[in-house]
Amino acid sequence: MIDDALFKAVEDTVRAAAEAEVVPRWRQLSAADISHKTGPGDLVTVADREAELRLAEELPALLPGSVVVGEEAVHADPGILRRIGGDDPVWIVDPVDGTANFVAGRPEFATLVALARGGEVHASWTYVPRLGLMATARLGGGALLNGEPIRTAHDADGSALKVATSQFAFLDEQERRRFEGLGTDGLETRQCTCAGLDYLEVARGAIDAVAFTWESPWDHAAGLLLVAEAGGASVTAEGVPFRIGGGNAFPFSVARDEATARRVVDLMAGDR
Repeated sequence: MIDDALFKAVEDTVRAAAEAEVVPRWRQLSAADISHKTGPGDLVTVADREAELRLAEELPALLPGSVVVGEEAVHADPGILRRIGGDDPVWIVDPVDGTANFVAGRPEFATLVALARGGEVHASWTYVPRLGLMATARLGGGALLNGEPIRTAHDADGSALKVATSQFAFLDEQERRRFEGLGTDGLETRQCTCAGLDYLEVARGAIDAVAFTWESPWDHAAGLLLVAEAGGASVTAEGVPFRIGGGNAFPFSVARDEATARRVVDLMAGDR
């Protein structure tokens, strides 16, 4: 579905969209440029909207017959999500992942794009412009960071597992109790503020796992393939891989290997 020329063209398109629509607005937003969707912590900016509109126009032009599932479009019309399970190639787009960081002027934000078909991710692009990072992956073709191969971490004797988790502010009481299971010897946790960047951290071996409780495919699709192609795996509370088409049991973990992902999920289920 994707050859070398298309793969590079998408990388160039993602980079150009972020540089044109997102980066110039970093630390330049006015109050009028920022609004809320479902609640106070669910931010959206003019950069999110303009970058998604640009990508929604340019990506299908690169692959005729393809369609787009973008975060902001789904917010306006949830029915668009059904495209992920369809027969057409689908671009899954998060124009600004880590919007709260972007609004606060922090550099930990990313533009995420994944190409899927029939619920399977075939390629992904994670661009972190202010940190100079472009991570890419192709199904069966490995994972790259700025053109160089990356791999997940190996088991290091005696070292604590480093795990990025959902933000506690967005968890209900039951979910918080599950995350308390990670407060055990041998684990170090911190809360995630940019899912795409934390997936990249797993893929390049900087942390060992993420543990999340939400399903939005634009947050996960690119990172799931990136980690898998770097040697990692995903496991949901049902013990199966995460499905971008939905219907997953929470929490789920994406980790340096399947055993680590299962350990994280088991700790959150109360299995010590």
